[in-house]
Amino acid sequence: MELEDRETWSKKIDFLLSVIGYAVDLGNVWRFPYICYQNGGGAFLIPYTIMAIFGGIPLFYMELALGQYHRNGCISIWRKICPIFKGIGFAICVIDLYVASYYNTIMAWVFYYLVSSFTTELPWTSCNNAWNTGNCTTYFSKDNVSWALHSISPAEEFYTRQVLQVHRSNGLDDLGGISWQLTLCLLLIFIIVYFSIWKGVKTSGKVVWVTATFPYVILFILLVRGATLPGAWRGVLYYLKPEWQKLLATEVWVDAAAQIFFSLGPGFGVLLAYASYNKFHNNCYQDALVTSTVNCLTSFVSGFVIFTVLGYMAEMRNEDVSEVAKDMGPSLLFITYAEAIANMPASTFFAVIFFLMLLTLGLDSTFAGLEGVITGVLDEFPHVWSKRREFFVLSLIIICFLGSLATLTFGGAYVVKLFEEYATGPAVLTVVFLEAVAVAWFYGINQFCNDVKEMLGFAPGWYWRVCWVAISPIFLLFVTCSFLSNPPELRLFDYNYPYWTTVVGYCIGTSSIICIPIYMVYRLIITPGTLKEVSIALLHVWALGLLQKPL
Repeated sequence: MELEDRETWSKKIDFLLSVIGYAVDLGNVWRFPYICYQNGGGAFLIPYTIMAIFGGIPLFYMELALGQYHRNGCISIWRKICPIFKGIGFAICVIDLYVASYYNTIMAWVFYYLVSSFTTELPWTSCNNAWNTGNCTTYFSKDNVSWALHSISPAEEFYTRQVLQVHRSNGLDDLGGISWQLTLCLLLIFIIVYFSIWKGVKTSGKVVWVTATFPYVILFILLVRGATLPGAWRGVLYYLKPEWQKLLATEVWVDAAAQIFFSLGPGFGVLLAYASYNKFHNNCYQDALVTSTVNCLTSFVSGFVIFTVLGYMAEMRNEDVSEVAKDMGPSLLFITYAEAIANMPASTFFAVIFFLMLLTLGLDSTFAGLEGVITGVLDEFPHVWSKRREFFVLSLIIICFLGSLATLTFGGAYVVKLFEEYATGPAVLTVVFLEAVAVAWFYGINQFCNDVKEMLGFAPGWYWRVCWVAISPIFLLFVTCSFLSNPPELRLFDYNYPYWTTVVGYCIGTSSIICIPIYMVYRLIITPGTLKEVSIALLHVWALGLLQKPL
């Protein structure tokens, strides 16, 4: 290989834990359980498994193989695959920066909750706090309290009025001031991130021994605790009870495809970056199967952790589980689950370990997302940054922090929701679709399989070839078109997003994708020759590599 002195993982387990830590994130805890019960409970596992087998896992394996063979980040790797598609790498970096601008703000919320948990009585237990309103009503009061139409739980008021302070904002057109508490929390998050990744995979590979394994210990503790709560069976039944008729709905299959795709996480440059630090003959095929299986099982088990507690809350409130489980996204963790923990025995202990688990889940994904950008830029501009990694990482952290300021305002939660829905979804799907087409059709499926055989000693079978050439691109096109044809109608708390936010959202998503056609035009302009000659040369440059290989 041309980069004999490239840094490699100290141990194989460092790589596996890093990939698992990246793939298993906050979405596994809050998104999968909600999507599952919303789309038919146990019946949803059928489309989820099918989409994983024919869409998610093949794309996951493809990125690991590409990164390991070419040993480059998301930008410079395209010099060896198909140069005219190099804009994909720049688009990935822009998407990763968007993610860093809002994902770490959610981590700041978690950190705020963690610090607030170190009290004898959790602050979201009662209605006797300065931020509470007259509508605050606790379900678990020993007094006979009637729950009215306008009643609000103390957990919800703590989240909305103390942590987010959304009542001090009128929406996206009036975000209000910046919360200094959340700003401080975010600053501490970025300090931890910087000193975990500044030296490269040698240091981050050691940090993930804690951040990737600790969540599983806590998940097990919370699972055992949840299973022993009264009414837990009601939550499990609601989670898994199959509704077979929902399998006939297109939305269920779209949700299954989207969930497995965003859970495994191809398209963010992370798998390319991490795999590029592997030894050349590492068995990335086995790695892909192990890590993707662990990820899917974690999502499934997380559902039991969440729904045993929701069943307990339904029992205590004397309500149906569907009424308790109506929250989704972060609200499921910060309101519903937090309220349940507050009313358990040893609530402080369980609150501390729960938010520590969320913090470590998020840190892994932050390490990975930034490493995708760092590796991509350092490999593309080695003469500038190869000896200045620490300074580049510091500059990147500062850019991400400044880019997060809008999400730290009193209306920052509205910004987070907007970026979460539009900045990553269709953009990443488009990136991976073009990546799959470029590899399978322009680089050539036979050439790619020969590369894998050179590394592993065996070539991928027909199943993998069919998936890479046809099924996976169709899978991506299907999800992308479904999203674009039915843009989400955004609503958060009592705020309905105005119509113009859809236009803004698509502009944000397009701002990353636009890198691809811009680079294509740039490449065509700077390459000498007629348009036809240049196009042939750029699309089939890999043929030159075939001729140069020894027979």
